[in-house]
Amino acid sequence: MICYLELIMTESVTPENNSDLSAILSEVQFLKEKVLYLEEKLKLVSDIDRYSQLQEFLKAGKFKEADQETSRVILDAVNRSREDLTPNDMKQLPCNILQVIDRLWRDYSSDRFGFSIQLRLYMEVGGSIDTLRSQNVNILQKYGDRVGWRKNGQWEGNNYPNWDFSLSAPKGSFPAIWWKSPYGFKMATFCFMRLIECELVQ
Repeated sequence: MICYLELIMTESVTPENNSDLSAILSEVQFLKEKVLYLEEKLKLVSDIDRYSQLQEFLKAGKFKEADQETSRVILDAVNRSREDLTPNDMKQLPCNILQVIDRLWRDYSSDRFGFSIQLRLYMEVGGSIDTLRSQNVNILQKYGDRVGWRKNGQWEGNNYPNWDFSLSAPKGSFPAIWWKSPYGFKMATFCFMRLIECELVQ
């Protein structure tokens, strides 16, 4: 089709072939619009499928399962099967995925949980772009205390199965498990930086 069009475009346009050319160009435009429409439809179906289980867990108030499903969705988005994200993964994580996950968590927790809530709380304890760039451990510890990830000066990651997975949990507690990483504080700063890049600032 494209080669045929190029051949026509190189010919001299005469009154006889002008109407044929217009008809072909009109048909091409129609087909392009149809393809775009179908691509959007496929993307919508894919997106619904991607978040449907997460939405079901959140709707049922099953925050532990929703937390684990959030991690699965994120790992799937960067084509990883292992549990651990890397700083490079964070750079590649699509903003629209973070935004949808944030919206779902906020909607089903009455704005108690979600990425944007976590970012706001980080800033409330003194966090900023500068503290992220310098990987300020003190600010991250204050943040951990604020959202209940630290107790008595210790991080509670190993006690995860016994956390409070209800709306009574500290504000900003979830999503949580996706933050856990062998990269430690470096990974936490990369997470916050990506949230800022994706404009999840309230």
